[in-house]
This record gives sequence, C-alpha cells and structure tokens, in this order.
Amino acid sequence: MNIQQRLAALLLALLLLLTACSPGPPPDPTPAANNVNLPLVSGQPATPTTNSVNLPLVSGQPATPTTNSVNLPLVSGPALTATANSVNLPLVSGQPTSTTANSVSLPLISAAEATATAGSYIVTLPLVANGGTPTAATPVPTTPVPATPIPATPGPGTPARFGYRVINTYPHDRAAFTQGLVYVNGVLYEGTGLVGQSTLRKVELATGKVLQKRDLPADVFGEGIVVVDDRIFQLTWQSQVGYIYNRDTFELLRTFTYNHEGWGITYDGQRLIMSDGTATLRFWNLETQTEMGRVEVRDENGPVTQLNELEWIDGAVYANIWQTDRIARIDPATGRVTAWIDLAGLLPEAERAGADVLNGIAYDQATGRIFVTGKLWPKLFEIQLVPVP
Repeated sequence: MNIQQRLAALLLALLLLLTACSPGPPPDPTPAANNVNLPLVSGQPATPTTNSVNLPLVSGQPATPTTNSVNLPLVSGPALTATANSVNLPLVSGQPTSTTANSVSLPLISAAEATATAGSYIVTLPLVANGGTPTAATPVPTTPVPATPIPATPGPGTPARFGYRVINTYPHDRAAFTQGLVYVNGVLYEGTGLVGQSTLRKVELATGKVLQKRDLPADVFGEGIVVVDDRIFQLTWQSQVGYIYNRDTFELLRTFTYNHEGWGITYDGQRLIMSDGTATLRFWNLETQTEMGRVEVRDENGPVTQLNELEWIDGAVYANIWQTDRIARIDPATGRVTAWIDLAGLLPEAERAGADVLNGIAYDQATGRIFVTGKLWPKLFEIQLVPVP
C-alpha cells in the first residue's frame, strides 16, 4: 500500500469515527401537547385590582418544573358576553423565545356559558422548549365544566311559570309615576318620573303617606332607585346623569354620569346592576359606577328587551318588562330567564282609569314579602307567587 492509499484509509476511518459520535438530528423542540385548565370568573374580573389569575400548566413534564405557570389577564365588561373574544396567553417554558412569538390566542367562554360563580374551560396547547420555535397551535375548546351547577328549571331552557295571590293591599299615590321602588326597615323608598315631576320619596307603607320628598331638577326624567347602606342611588332616563343621596336626609352627595339611557337599578351585595330598556343588564362598580360586565337577557324565544325596574331577590334579578304585566326572574350570571311571573288582572279594571303600566318591585328581606305597584296606580300590593302547573 503506497502513501496515498494509506492517507485515504486513515481519512475514511476518521470520518466513520466522527459519524458514530454524532448526537443525531436535534430533538423536536415542541413537547407533546399539555392541557391547561382555565378558571373563568363570570361577570367581573377575578380580582378587581389585578384582573388576573394564576394559571398552572398541567403537564407530565413541564419544560422547567419551577416555572410551570402563567399569568392570564381576563376579559371582563362588555367583552365577556361575546363568544369569540380572546386574550394572548404566554406559554411558559424554560426560556420563552419572545413575548409575542411564544403565545397563542385563547377563546374565552361567554358569561352565558359560565355558572353563577365560576366555570372552567379546557384548552390544548403545546409547550415551547428552550430556544424552540412555537408551532402554529390553535386552542381546542371543549364543553365548559361548571364549578357550581345552575339550579334546574322545568326542562332545558324552559322558564318556570308563576301567577300570584294578593296578600295585602295598600294605598298608593295616584300622582306617582313609579320608576323605582325599595323596601328598607319598614318604609318604602320610591323614585318617580316625568319631566318637571320627578321625585325621590320616603313613603309609609300602611297609609301611602309621603314622609319625605326631594324634587329632581325640572329638566330630568327620574328613573330607578336602589338603597345601599346609608346611600340612595337614582338614575335618570335620557339625561345620562345619576344622583347619590344620603339615605336619612336626602342630601345630594354627588352625581355620576353614564353614556346610555337609565331605566332600573338594583344591588346584589357587591355590584350595582342596571337596565337601559334593551335586553342588557349592566354590572357597575359600587363606588365608581363604572361598568364591570354585562349580560344579555334571553328566554327560550330569544333576547328579552324592555327591561325596566329591577329588584334583587334571593340571588336573582327580578325585572318589570315595560308595557306588559310580566316580571322576569333572571339568572345574573347567564342572563337566562328562569321564570316568568304573570300579574295580569292585578289592578282591577274599575281602577285602571288614568293608570299606566305595571312598574315597581320591592322586597322585604326580613320576611320575604314582595310588593308591586305601577305608574299612577292607586294601590300597592303585597303578593305571593303561585306556581303554574
């Protein structure tokens, strides 16, 4: 064998040795898909200050065991009611490649699919390994898993039906164009409407006597009221201004504004809830009167519009439907009408001359009594709800 042949053999042996020591092709930078369980808070952010929740990644082997969580901003307010809203969910790996590249778009479930307190949403998305390039992953929505079951009604989507029994009848000022009605500590608080005639009143239940009254500015049309501790909140129809009063003195504490009509208002113990004559209930922060969320009210036939005076009773919103003798009982988390209350014939025909529509619901939390009246009605009624077979 000459020198050239010896050199060729040596080079071939060296090449074979290098090939045997090679680590082979780089591993797939994207591990198998891992499930993420996303808790969703209905109607409002998880926390009012940070508007976020900590989302643990569920995976057999996270890319980095110590960093297996992400911070997920929640969409609240008007966006919550839509079905196709999304947020950017940064994926956690050892070293994410970049804030923008290392993320996916995650659809949020709507408020109508959430439960009264919370719900869950399962998505599948890939983890990105250190230095890897994210793949074009799309979250896969599955059926929301309720954390708290919604109370059943007679059949899926079918509201319960109630009539009424009159328990007591009380006098009511025929000149009162009732727009808001609240019962607190033995007395009624009433907000009345019509331009130049709008008032806030304290009324003695047994006699209908007006014990205290404050006139609203002559150019506004007063609407719904709600009492929260030592304050009274009152809306106006189209002036887009609300008033906050001292409950005892009716002294005006301050005003606030909103950019839509004001109809009814109530309080669920945390948030103000108001209607604007559409099928929408809006949830407001108690202290700032800024919108935190909203739901569309629907029954088995579709959206329910003309939501008027509101009352909070045992975890549900009761709403007069303008120009009808019906009250809707509404699940505030979903907007679903869970019951219809038919009050047809409540005010006798002989007393309907000059009377306007049914409007005004008040609830005595201590005894469970329900009071109803109407605009320019001569009477106010305590009623008991009677299930309709």
